[in-house]
Amino acid sequence: KKSGGEGVENQQAFAAGSFVEFVEKSRTHIGKIEGVEHKSSGGARYQVVDSEGRAFNIPDKDVKYCMTCPNSPGQAEKLYKDFCKAQDSPIKSIQDTIDVSPELIQMAWEEATEGGEEESSTHDLTPASFIELVHARTASAMEKYLAWKLLQSEQAHIFFKEIKHNGRVMSFKAKTRKAVDNAKDVFCRTHQDDNEICFV
Repeated sequence: KKSGGEGVENQQAFAAGSFVEFVEKSRTHIGKIEGVEHKSSGGARYQVVDSEGRAFNIPDKDVKYCMTCPNSPGQAEKLYKDFCKAQDSPIKSIQDTIDVSPELIQMAWEEATEGGEEESSTHDLTPASFIELVHARTASAMEKYLAWKLLQSEQAHIFFKEIKHNGRVMSFKAKTRKAVDNAKDVFCRTHQDDNEICFV
């Protein structure tokens, strides 16, 4: 049913019960969607309770990442705890957890640009397809989230740019070799001491 005026399409909303990373006043939180409502304009709003039990009412654009809640309460509780813990993980710890070194990020970029050098012919990678590419297996819910965070790191920005949909980063496009060479040059001038990517 349409809400509001004729012809207003309700935005595809995340389901109640989903786990989300969201931004509120420039702070990032992890929470659970308790309720969903559609405004007369068709946009979705969510009632979310964060990991400390505080309630928020946020527009769809403030949700940065969403995870489906598992059906089993035990699995759901573990996933939510892992999600909360991972939110503040440093990049080095994320690399160790999903076993992705800077060399593997570069390898994924080389695979994604195999079709040709023009940006139009490079593949977009999602967090799931990135894990599949580097580890040849299907990613778990947490691996997808960690890959999503890793692919937004400074190192990954050398090779990939973020592709947004409805204000959310959904996938990553391989940059051209020229753009990568330039980005790597700038990155390594400021990070040469501690960064193995500069020796790849």
